[in-house]
Parts: sequence; structure tokens; C-alpha cells
Amino acid sequence: MAFRLGELFSGPGGLACGALQADIGDNDYCITHAWANDYDESTCATYRHNICKNDADDSVYCGDVRELNISPDNPLFKNHPFDAFAFGFPCNDFSVVGEQKGFDGTYGPLYTYGVKVLKMFQPKWFLAENVSGLSSANKRGALPKIMQDLHEAGYNIYPHQYKFEEYGVPQARHRIIIVGIRKDFPYVFLPPVPTTPDAAAYRTSREALEQPPIPEAAANNELPNMSPIVIERLKYIKPGQNAFNAELPPSLQLDVKGAKISQIYRRLDPDRPAYTVTGSGGGGTHIYHYSENRALTNRERARLQTFPDDFVFQGSKEKVRRQIGMAVPCEGARQIFEAILKTFAGVSYDHLDKCNIYFDNRIYEEEALLS
Repeated sequence: MAFRLGELFSGPGGLACGALQADIGDNDYCITHAWANDYDESTCATYRHNICKNDADDSVYCGDVRELNISPDNPLFKNHPFDAFAFGFPCNDFSVVGEQKGFDGTYGPLYTYGVKVLKMFQPKWFLAENVSGLSSANKRGALPKIMQDLHEAGYNIYPHQYKFEEYGVPQARHRIIIVGIRKDFPYVFLPPVPTTPDAAAYRTSREALEQPPIPEAAANNELPNMSPIVIERLKYIKPGQNAFNAELPPSLQLDVKGAKISQIYRRLDPDRPAYTVTGSGGGGTHIYHYSENRALTNRERARLQTFPDDFVFQGSKEKVRRQIGMAVPCEGARQIFEAILKTFAGVSYDHLDKCNIYFDNRIYEEEALLS
């Protein structure tokens, strides 16, 4: 059963890369590209180049989802039928780093377009992704509302908070992923067990950047331009430290009022996973090498996100940085997609005993969510 995947808010293709890599040892069960949507032109160019370079350009719609005609009459859906669906709906208004406006923000309500696709086309299954902060947005009401809407669209839903460092990703990245299976199917999805559950087994930032070495001809690996004062400041910051807990001379200290953000000029700890890769931010937020006095290259950031080295990003350095930071780690996505394929194929796999998500200081299990 080859599932044809459609995507809203596709980003550069982290989910799609993981989906296309998913392999359960049965060629009858795989995932192929059907169509995708994102609003940013360089992001869509990256997706086309890596995910569907041999397809006609009309399988990737570049435009605001609010202007997308979600109906069977749209050539995007008519020419590219699909029976699986993924959407990493925008996280800006749910992230704890921002104001966490939730449904009251510009981006919070955009998940409803994914719900509309589900209601209109009824794919066999879906995968939705967002930040962990979703669980506390709108006074802890956002996540239950979203899950209710997904359930009422015709799906049994299986939410779980994944800590991707427990799945071989060299980065501390925690995300809520909701898998939904159409109610007329008899399958129950359970999250795959972590492949690296213990901290001692986590893949480190050093392993990610050095094993194997990044090829000299790898794309997106240009060294960043570093100002002399930043280079001098980094000389005093040890691996794992930031600009506020390192012993800096007065001339190199930052004059910042209020909270001292731990990621500012923070060097990676070579013996631990990286801290979360982000797609935006000003000076001091670019992630800094553990031994060299510089920020990481975009290819190094892509390594932390488990993109293969032949995955070529399109656009300016800052646009590429944003694409990488907003993506879902390919390796984590692959393992979840493989669990979905095994669920439909009736293949047993090591899974967690139950599917749960933490919010409102309680554990909501599948039965409670659907009651």
C-alpha cells in the first residue's frame, strides 16, 4: 500500500524527507510525494529540489494557505490525489519563547486549514506537528480544542510528546505530534519506543558534526562572517557556556536588562546533544561551535536536524537558516512514519504501552481524549 502524501505548511521538507526514507522491509508499504504547500518561495524551491525534482512544478503550491482553494475542484488536488496527510501548522503563537497568543494570534488559527483538508478529502491517516508549548497555550485550552476538532473530522487520534534526542537526533528538541487514523480502520497507533532512551546513548553534537566529516563540496557550508568582538568574546566562553555564565572581561560583557537568555552566544557541549536549533533571532542566537570561535554553518545546523548532506537548501543564508530551524528532524520523522506504515501493514514493532500527552498537570490517554 503506497500512501501518497499531501502537506500543508511543508517547510523545506523535513517531514517529507523522513516519509520518503521510511522503510519497513516491504515495498508494498511506502510513502510517496503527492503535493505540498508553503508560503515562502525559497522554502518551496528547496522542497521542489529535494523532494520532487522530477515532478511537474504544479505539485508544490507556493502561497498563503488562507488563499488556497481547499476543494476537489482545485487542480492541485485533482491532479495529485492523496490518501495520507501531514501538516506542521505554524508554531509562532504556541511557542513558550514568544508571547504565546495561541488562538488569539495571527498564526494560531491556521491549524483549522488542516482540519478542513481532513474533512474534505478524508485521507486514511494524518500526522500533525507543533511545539510543546501548544499544551499550555490559551490557558491550556488550545491542545484539547485542536484534538477535539481532529477527532470530529473523522479520526481516532494519538497524541504524544516526542523528545527527539531519545530517537537518535543530536539535538534536544521536544515536539507534540498527533497521529490520526480514519475511524473506519481497525488500527491503533502507538508511538515507537525511543532508540536512544538513556542520556549516555544520546547522539552528541560532536558526533553529528564530525562523524563522518562534512564533505568539502557540501552545499550550504559557507563559513559565517564573524565580527572581531564576537570572536574575542567566544575565546572566553567554554563549551556549554553562554555569554552570561562565562567569565568575560567587562569590555566583552553584554548590557542586557531583564532575563538573561541561556542561548545567547552559547557554545555547544561536544559531549551532549545540541540545544534546540531555531530559525530566527539576532546576534548571539546562531549556535556556536564547541571548539572553533564561530557560529555554525547552515550545513552544520542541517546535520543537527539530521538532513542528509545531499539535501540542498535554496535561498540566502538567512532564509536557509530559517528553513532549517523550522523543520522537523528527518530521522525522528522517519521513525514515526515507519511506525504508521507498520500499523497499517500489521507488522509488530517495539512501541510504548500507551499514547499520552502531558498538559493541565494530568495525563490524558487515548480513551479519555475520545470520551
